[in-house]
Amino acid sequence: MPVLSARPLRLGLAMWSHSHWQQSLYGTGCKTGERLARYAETFDTVEGNTTFYATPAITTVRKWHDATPDDFRFTFKLPSAITHQNQLMHCDQLLADFLTVMSPLEEKIGLWKIQLPAHFGPQALPALEKFLQKLPARFTCGVEVRHPAFFAKGQEETALNRLLVDNKANRIIMDSRPVFAALPTSEAVIDAHQKKPRVPVHAIATAENPMIRFIGHPDDPSNDAFFANWLKRLPAWLENGKQPYLFIHTPDNNHAPELAVRLYAQLQQQMSGSLRLPAHKLPPQAEANPQFDLL
Repeated sequence: MPVLSARPLRLGLAMWSHSHWQQSLYGTGCKTGERLARYAETFDTVEGNTTFYATPAITTVRKWHDATPDDFRFTFKLPSAITHQNQLMHCDQLLADFLTVMSPLEEKIGLWKIQLPAHFGPQALPALEKFLQKLPARFTCGVEVRHPAFFAKGQEETALNRLLVDNKANRIIMDSRPVFAALPTSEAVIDAHQKKPRVPVHAIATAENPMIRFIGHPDDPSNDAFFANWLKRLPAWLENGKQPYLFIHTPDNNHAPELAVRLYAQLQQQMSGSLRLPAHKLPPQAEANPQFDLL
């Protein structure tokens, strides 16, 4: 497990490779194969969505391991064949094969992400429980649900939360309020409105590593009002000894690094009297560029 006193909260983005970040996060001259290492100089975790679509080669997994420091943490999605096609059933061999390929990174996995489809509802909870109980006890996982019943504050949601608590699984929290507050005047926002789930924000910690996916507004200052509640919730979790994961998205992710640093600075200021958070700063070339307003 990560040392909580060293990394009380982990901050990251939805990916580590994005061409728009060449002049900000990476810097001039950074080759594509060096992007993960450069990313890990600023952020200490990342969402690994590529594994949802295809299992990488084990040689690639080893490169990811070697490109990151010891205290870096990935949060890889389980393959869609497991979560969507098989809906967590009859997939023992699929899971075993996937974990074998990913084994070189095992000590750098923060959470294994189980993202479930919108039709995975209350009737499927026994399959989720059985699946969680099959996972090695040393694994930390997060579960993202999208079925409306799991956001209705009724018996179905209570049953889900109890199941997660009993199995020490984290409920992944999607905060898409900011992006849905943006007018659909750009292709990126229109695409986000079509693809991102519009579900209520239920900020509950069912285990020790609550994970927030904050889908930001394209106008940086417009995010502040939506982040205000997290400035209360995150310190409360930290004071209770939990280690949250905070991932910042934007509709096209072009300025996600800048937004992440901006919001993190607010959290640092909020907690300055109770807990010293480690710095997350962009490289000097980004801070010197007037295009990138961090504060």
